[in-house]
Amino acid sequence: MQKELPKSTKLTKPTLFGIVNITEDSFSDGGLFLDPDEAIQQGIDLASRHGADVIDLGASSSHPDAKKVEPQEEIQRIQPVLHSLQKKGFSISIDSFQKEVQSYAIVQKTDYINDINGFCDPSFYPILADSDCKLIVMHSIQRVGIADRQDSDPTCLALRIREFFEERIEQMNRAGISSNRLILDPGMGFFLGSNPESSLYVLSQISELKKHFQLPFMVSVSRKSFLGKITGKDIKNRQFATLSAEIYAWLAGADYIRTHDTEALRDGLNVWLSIEAKQVANTQIRDD
Repeated sequence: MQKELPKSTKLTKPTLFGIVNITEDSFSDGGLFLDPDEAIQQGIDLASRHGADVIDLGASSSHPDAKKVEPQEEIQRIQPVLHSLQKKGFSISIDSFQKEVQSYAIVQKTDYINDINGFCDPSFYPILADSDCKLIVMHSIQRVGIADRQDSDPTCLALRIREFFEERIEQMNRAGISSNRLILDPGMGFFLGSNPESSLYVLSQISELKKHFQLPFMVSVSRKSFLGKITGKDIKNRQFATLSAEIYAWLAGADYIRTHDTEALRDGLNVWLSIEAKQVANTQIRDD
């Protein structure tokens, strides 16, 4: 009789968030999915064919050169896509830092709200407390608004991220928002600084941060500029660098990975897990 394999933390797949940008100026795919039908089809493809567990809908860009989108425009862009994908039974995340859009997401009973400002307005916490969606609390050196271009000292970031999350978790807990609804995102790319060393340093600290907070972590490195600076590749040619950084983040303990290319990540994870399962089985046989 074949014995059950011993459990291993590495044998757990991360939850994959497939990005659908319903925008005109996202840094890597702006304009491709601004049409609702194109966005809906992209969501279907990501979830049905390419391994996405959650479809992350964003209707406003957050890179340093992004145009401001008013909350009502965000909602108008999201509405037909959200309704269509929900009818098909897909799990949905709304990526927005604007309270009006977050309120809309709560009313529509989305599964996640993803906030690059880490829910910075305590006056909104009672509304969040009355909801039951998961909340992705992201750290950024900007704290409020979209990313900008500023230098940062990589060696100070781990402490800064710890202090940010400790303060934010305490505030949210006091307002009645349970920690079991929180997912922590340390930020990447321009959200950590214009120098690639900042993102590399924080990636190297993921396991320590997760150990400290004992909460699930999300990492989103997909196609980001720091990968381009390291490899010299433009946005269209960062898929290999992205996959490498994503696999590293997963092995470091990331529970959620937000990515444009869920298919490549799914395949990479499946290969890694298959090899690891064989290694565990062989070790068990030797031990027996």
